[in-house]
Amino acid sequence: MKNPALHYGWVIVFTGMLCVMACLGIGRFAIGMLLPSMAATLHLTYSQMGFISTANFLGYLVSVLLSGHLAMRSGSRIFIFCSLLVVGMSMALVSQARTFTHVLLLYMLTGMGSGATNVPVMGLVSAWFKARKRGRAAGFIVIGSGFAIVLSGKLIPYVNAVSGSEGWRISWLILSAMVMVIAVIALVLLRNRPEDKGLSPVGSEPETDPLSKAVPRQINIYREKMIYYLGSIYFLFGFTYVIYATFIVTTLVKERGFSESVAGNFWAWVGFLSLFSGPVFGTLSDRLGRKAGLITVFALQTVSYLLVASGLPGAFLYLSVFFYGIVAWSIPSIMAAAVGDYVGARNAAAAFGFITFIFGFGQISGPAVAGMLAEKTGSFSISFFTAAGFAGLAILLTAFLKKPQPA
Repeated sequence: MKNPALHYGWVIVFTGMLCVMACLGIGRFAIGMLLPSMAATLHLTYSQMGFISTANFLGYLVSVLLSGHLAMRSGSRIFIFCSLLVVGMSMALVSQARTFTHVLLLYMLTGMGSGATNVPVMGLVSAWFKARKRGRAAGFIVIGSGFAIVLSGKLIPYVNAVSGSEGWRISWLILSAMVMVIAVIALVLLRNRPEDKGLSPVGSEPETDPLSKAVPRQINIYREKMIYYLGSIYFLFGFTYVIYATFIVTTLVKERGFSESVAGNFWAWVGFLSLFSGPVFGTLSDRLGRKAGLITVFALQTVSYLLVASGLPGAFLYLSVFFYGIVAWSIPSIMAAAVGDYVGARNAAAAFGFITFIFGFGQISGPAVAGMLAEKTGSFSISFFTAAGFAGLAILLTAFLKKPQPA
């Protein structure tokens, strides 16, 4: 099958980016901007605010384990559409919530829809792109989260300023409407496989793509040792990146004496820089290999954590933010490409779902451990040193990562 100059695979990438923007960027990362005004209206305690975020992570964790298999049976296109509807409808219902319990349960449902969207979206990369193009494609998809961070950072304060104490309800409805629109776009534009459009995958050149026949058409991913190995590396990323994301603003305000507005500007820069993270390092992993890409990203993250932990002057904090932001979404893009390299396109969604399930435990446990360490020592320095140590361990594990074996 002859491919056109502009392959439809890049339409899949653009649509996938919108889906990630909806399910993760809007469905998860916007909550930080919404919680303060929600807490004032619903009289939420700090603990309850934390439980709301945890509920979303738990919902996400539950769904990612099954979503890959379900998407493979029903078809990713329809499954993604339905999952985005769950995200959008649950967010609309949150806007009408009157109690903490209502928010907790509804936002858990949002998390389930988010996980059920993200896994098959990333699985489409392996169906539409051959190994030497997957990292770049996945890299462009994951930057959807960065766009949503920038959007929520501008939209929500404006709506709150115009609408007053109940403005957060309007914000939820606006964000819900955006997710619904993206769901319809996904239904119209997504396709499960290149054959549906009479095409071959991007980069289809059998003589130069030995990995195209590296695995059987269908395998039991739970018997693949390499999937557990990748999962352990992904766990370490989940454990470490979320410590920085959760506590960097608190550290800047409480320990470094920055105003909240200045600290917020630091985080805004993270969102902007993250737009480059997926494409740059996903492409790097295509050219130099997944191992080199992962080691480079984890090394930069390690330096970022150490710069915060060491208490160096303010200029080094800018450097820390730069290193963190420029690689923010790199690991998910490389992992999405890597699972396709090891288990093939047919099994990629299920495999990515499973390693994301493992990653989820790291994402949940990281902030809990960091918070306890900070409470015991009176500073987040030890927490960031711990994150640096775990990122260093990820470098060590990645160094022993074996190449996918052609048949």
